[in-house]
Amino acid sequence: MAAFLFWGSREACSKFEKEFEAFWEQQVRSASGQRLEMLQRDLTGTRKLLETVILPVFGTFDGLFLEYEMMSLSGVRLYGDIFHPKLRTVFEEEHFVTHAEKITRDRFAFERARARSVATLGLIYFPYSRDELEKKAEFCQRNLYELVGRVGHVSGMGLSRLPVYEREVLRMALFHRDCFQIADVKEWLQLQHEASRSVLRALEAKAFIEPWGGGAKRCHAFRITEKAVHLLNGK
Repeated sequence: MAAFLFWGSREACSKFEKEFEAFWEQQVRSASGQRLEMLQRDLTGTRKLLETVILPVFGTFDGLFLEYEMMSLSGVRLYGDIFHPKLRTVFEEEHFVTHAEKITRDRFAFERARARSVATLGLIYFPYSRDELEKKAEFCQRNLYELVGRVGHVSGMGLSRLPVYEREVLRMALFHRDCFQIADVKEWLQLQHEASRSVLRALEAKAFIEPWGGGAKRCHAFRITEKAVHLLNGK
């Protein structure tokens, strides 16, 4: 089974809507008080962040929290759009109009204090602007892949346990979301043909990639497996 979903198609959009609805309902069932109120507001930005970045990278809603509740340094309750416990990261969608263009001085100061409170809790604050999500989706995804690659070992995610060349191939393959060839690996790693093929053999032996296309005796391309996606998600 391929690990990739082509999020731009109508079928994928429909699939996202159904999966998001089920995820949202599960979150609502476990919420109360102010968090429940937050979940019932307009979540257009959060949906955009999930559809454009979070789902294409992680491939699942599993383990995520919507409107994650935190306590600020001043004792005020704060809520993060999306929280990933294994990465200890709070993801935010920020619209220019509400977070910059029409913001008051007091609100600006509050936003800075909010970011400090998140840091004090030992969490990573990872915001995206609405414009980035709409115009630079692949750039936003690449930022998240970089985060996973750099902090995954801290959160216990298994990707960092792989040799650096194998890890880089998986990260790049995930970013491209499609089959890839040895020529791509040579470019990603800046290695010669045989060295690149050795990396591919190792990944195939670990069932992190699988042959794709070609005949029985000759493989023309590879693609990443579900096992590799689960590795990224720390499962």
